[in-house]
Amino acid sequence: MRKLPPMNAVRMFEVAARHVNFTKAAEELHVTHGAVSRQVALLEAWLGVPLFLRSASQLALTDAGRDYLEQITMGLDLIAVASMQARQQSAGAGLRVNAPPTFMMRWLIPRLSRFQRARPEIDVRLTTSIAPVNFQDHGYDLAIRTDYAPLLHCCSIPVMSEVVVPVCHADLLEWPGLAQPEDLARHTLLSYATESYSWSEWLHGVGCGHVRPVNILSFEQMYFSLQATMEGLGVMLVPLFLVLDDIIAGRLVVPLDIPPVKRRTYYVSYPNLPAERRAARAFRDWLVSEGADAERSLAAWMRSRGWSA
Repeated sequence: MRKLPPMNAVRMFEVAARHVNFTKAAEELHVTHGAVSRQVALLEAWLGVPLFLRSASQLALTDAGRDYLEQITMGLDLIAVASMQARQQSAGAGLRVNAPPTFMMRWLIPRLSRFQRARPEIDVRLTTSIAPVNFQDHGYDLAIRTDYAPLLHCCSIPVMSEVVVPVCHADLLEWPGLAQPEDLARHTLLSYATESYSWSEWLHGVGCGHVRPVNILSFEQMYFSLQATMEGLGVMLVPLFLVLDDIIAGRLVVPLDIPPVKRRTYYVSYPNLPAERRAARAFRDWLVSEGADAERSLAAWMRSRGWSA
């Protein structure tokens, strides 16, 4: 018998911890500030440990809160994906959207509630894949992929750029230390099968091709490499937009003062959108708008680091 905490409290804690702000969490969840505060306090009482440090002017995660957030985020993401896929088996066609797993779990699903509130009549059904797009064989309406150019033989619209940056857990800054690229020789470097920019390319690009890390740990999926990064197992090259919220919240850090490297572009593609597919048009337009908002946030953050956007 699983001993589970109150799940509504877990959900509210996850949003509050992601923003490190009860007011922003309340706005996202469409509840009051007091409701978020009460649910977080309920969860803290159930766990028997404080998750936030509260003061009159500042809210911060405790070490226990930061660790708990890292663990539950993966679980909530997996529940969300499993639930979306289960909905596909219900009656009706719905709008079928296919995207890479990490993009879906880390970027698309956290924003999807905004689309659902605006267009509740559209039943969005998500599937994951990194395989080449094939509308005829796989039967989805829209596909999201990264590439260096628009897909051929279909309509393909850019959503956002992929800029790659090294990230790690803040603990690695203390030990074994990481202040310049040469320090990577003391670290484990994390990689994954579909990465667009390898560590050897990055090291050569910053004039440190001679650096040899302690270890290279490889994963099949980006998501697993990212989870290992959040657990402090090493340093990862990752698209910045996927981890910007974690960087702002202090769950991850960009350890080196080296501007991101622009690589591929995320495109939303479709075979055609006849008049009767208004749902697909609506989702496409919403996705492009969300991508533009994300790029503005990235540009503002990069300027705050003194980097050109």
